Amino acid sequence: MKAELKGLDGAVQGEIDLPAVFAEEYRPDLIRKAVIAIQSTRYQPHGTYVNAGVESVGTGWGSGRGASHVPRLHNGSRAVKVPQARGGRQAHPPKVEKILTKEINKKEKTKARRSAIAATMNADLVRGRGHLFEGSVPVVMVDAFESVAKTQDLVRALSAVGVYADVEKAKGSHKVRAGRGKMRGRRYKQKKSLLIVTANEPLAAARNLAGVDAVPVNALNVEHLAPGTHAGRLTVWTQGAIRWLGEQQ
Repeated sequence: MKAELKGLDGAVQGEIDLPAVFAEEYRPDLIRKAVIAIQSTRYQPHGTYVNAGVESVGTGWGSGRGASHVPRLHNGSRAVKVPQARGGRQAHPPKVEKILTKEINKKEKTKARRSAIAATMNADLVRGRGHLFEGSVPVVMVDAFESVAKTQDLVRALSAVGVYADVEKAKGSHKVRAGRGKMRGRRYKQKKSLLIVTANEPLAAARNLAGVDAVPVNALNVEHLAPGTHAGRLTVWTQGAIRWLGEQQ
């Protein structure tokens, strides 16, 4: 398998051999399992106060009054402590000791990552996620791409290879979230755009581009390649990142 090697001006500068990982079998079931396992590590344990609902002082009225024997406040008739009463405790409240992390086998995790990498060269999957691009995938850039220091130079390079339209689409998707999430630190929503994978340090010039993630290849995980468990993310690789993948076979 080969891919076109493109320069910063978008011109084809030759071909590059793709490592065997790009021929991996597509396994959406493993990809979904691996992404959920990664997401589960970010869940925050929470639970109720251990004595919630049972600190009220209340006793039952006993027999002979035509009323149930639930505990009631001493200065009224409202029931307390029992889960079926307004103001009582919860029957089965959330507990902090609950295990929230999902497990996945090492071989499954490795297979899922390899499968997600291979999905980046499937044009139908990439278009199916809604990405906009011109030409073929994967997009492989020369090593000089990692030296781009300014965002305007990066925009120029991405436009030259035909993928910047996807960034503009993500920028237009920025909107206020519907619902309570507005009050909980996640007021805005924005779609994911392309992924930039480098050989060394993450590309700092990409920090201000809407929906763009930049990661070094040795820190690449399944969630980068398949946000929301959906594989086929539009990915820009550098020549050094492809070389690193080949060395790990």
